[in-house]
Amino acid sequence: MESSECENVSKEKEAFEEEEFEASAMDSLIDMPFATVDIQDECAITDVPHINLERSKENERISKDQIKKKKKKQKDYQPNYFLSIPITNKEITRGIKILQNAIIQQDKQLAKAMISDGSFHITLLVMQLLNEEEVNIGIGALLELKPFIEEILQGKQLILPFQGIDTFGNQVGFVKLAEGDHINPLLEIAETAKRTFQEKGILAGENRGFKPHLTFMKLSKAPWLRKKGVKKIDPEFYEKFISHRFGEEMVHRIDLCSMLKKKQSNGYYHCESSIVIGELESPSSTVLQRYRKDIPSWPSGKKPIGFRDLINEALRRERMGLKSKVKQIKELLLKPETQARIRRELFEGRSVNNSNQGNQVDFGATLT
Repeated sequence: MESSECENVSKEKEAFEEEEFEASAMDSLIDMPFATVDIQDECAITDVPHINLERSKENERISKDQIKKKKKKQKDYQPNYFLSIPITNKEITRGIKILQNAIIQQDKQLAKAMISDGSFHITLLVMQLLNEEEVNIGIGALLELKPFIEEILQGKQLILPFQGIDTFGNQVGFVKLAEGDHINPLLEIAETAKRTFQEKGILAGENRGFKPHLTFMKLSKAPWLRKKGVKKIDPEFYEKFISHRFGEEMVHRIDLCSMLKKKQSNGYYHCESSIVIGELESPSSTVLQRYRKDIPSWPSGKKPIGFRDLINEALRRERMGLKSKVKQIKELLLKPETQARIRRELFEGRSVNNSNQGNQVDFGATLT
């Protein structure tokens, strides 16, 4: 009986999500170029019903295609990159190490579930980047994000205070972000990042809402623990730290990191690109921050080996990003349905001078 009820609830939920998904897809059509142009108003066409009927059928067909593609993308969505706010305050890392050691003393098996101190970070956004071209697009999106962040912060520093412990389902232990005025700008930055990356065509974000947290342990890091009877994090292990103040982190950098590539020697994730927040940068330091890959820090004023190579690599990546964008636009304009749509929107029903009659726009010849 319970199984039958669960199946009915599941089917009702799937039907509701599909209706909601289709409504969302229809809404997205409104934002498409040409979709909101009123031909009657723009071109004084009198035979509007027939044109609107054709447009309606075309939009319906496009809508169905988009829904199919979007469903397939969502089904295949496996995040492998993320935006990271690294934790660099040694007071915070020391406090977490003390917490971790206190838990390990109570159950030595949990040592394998601990996050290394070099990896401490706040995840701002997760995404899927499948190849080098998409990584370059992601780098471009990160660079575009910087002025939006500066506008949100209005010249102020974003300082994140950490206090207390909590878990996700007793499976993931994390240090909590304390309440305060820093919450709203951080949430706004996260939402702006999600929108910026999605506008580039990148699959980004999660179904659940953004909850900033600093993970210090995961049972999933050691799956064998379950076989040994360790199925959850016992709250008694961290009760002494339940209200502990760990310190404050001033946000100075956001990194585009890989979840899967080999970590750096200091324990931090493989970093494709970075932006520095709240500082004036020289052109050379800006380029290095944007495109450094597994480069450890070096003493102030000293250039690392291969400095010129790094600059050249930065310029190469920017060129690739621009070429990718131009290629996408060209492919879009060469599609027959796009050309037909442009002609319909721009040329149908217009009064053309005799000198211009018979002329046709050959998009293919123009672009190739």
